[in-house]
Amino acid sequence: MDKKVSSSQILKKLKSLANPKNVDGMVRFGISSKNTLGISMPVLRKMAKEIGKDHQLALKLWNSGFHEVRILAGLIDETEKVTEIQIEKWAKDFDSWDVCDQVCSSLFDKTNFAWQKVIEFSKRKEEFVKRTGFTLMACLAVHDKKAQDKDFIKLLPIIKREATDERNFVRKAVNWALRQIGKRNKNLNKEAIKIAREILKIDNKTAKWIAADAIRELKSEQIQKRLS
Repeated sequence: MDKKVSSSQILKKLKSLANPKNVDGMVRFGISSKNTLGISMPVLRKMAKEIGKDHQLALKLWNSGFHEVRILAGLIDETEKVTEIQIEKWAKDFDSWDVCDQVCSSLFDKTNFAWQKVIEFSKRKEEFVKRTGFTLMACLAVHDKKAQDKDFIKLLPIIKREATDERNFVRKAVNWALRQIGKRNKNLNKEAIKIAREILKIDNKTAKWIAADAIRELKSEQIQKRLS
């Protein structure tokens, strides 16, 4: 966009694009219908591109409380201006897995606090804060090209430690983190399968599901072929 737009203009535009039918579909995927407009990711990405990067605008949009508006805030925020206080606040505000995952992959994992927050959030009690820790793990495994194998190997005992958390949005993120680390390269594949086998021995239904699902994918012909 050539001229600066205000948060109220963006909010007005997004509300005009609201699609209640889409909201019904999102609910089936476990997404809350509260403050949800039913706008697709391609529309949000296009809008983010038109707006450009703007930290102050991102903060204002976040405070609107609307589902898609918060995803847009994560897309337009300026990584280098994100503070630790902001990450804490936004993580506590998460109430839907898709907002958590989108913000982690478009913003949080590129900040200077990403690795620190993986460790801190993985110990937290709040469901979505804890999910943020493991989603960040998965995102770093994909996006942080400079990280070394040893950085990810240090995270595997944390995955094992939290593998008995039965809350849906936590267990799925723990499983996701394990799979993404194991898909990074041949060495980490071996290490992830090794820890998954240890998790499989835990007498807990959730732990067994996390491990079995990860092993199935990490040992699959498709993954092994790609890593070779």
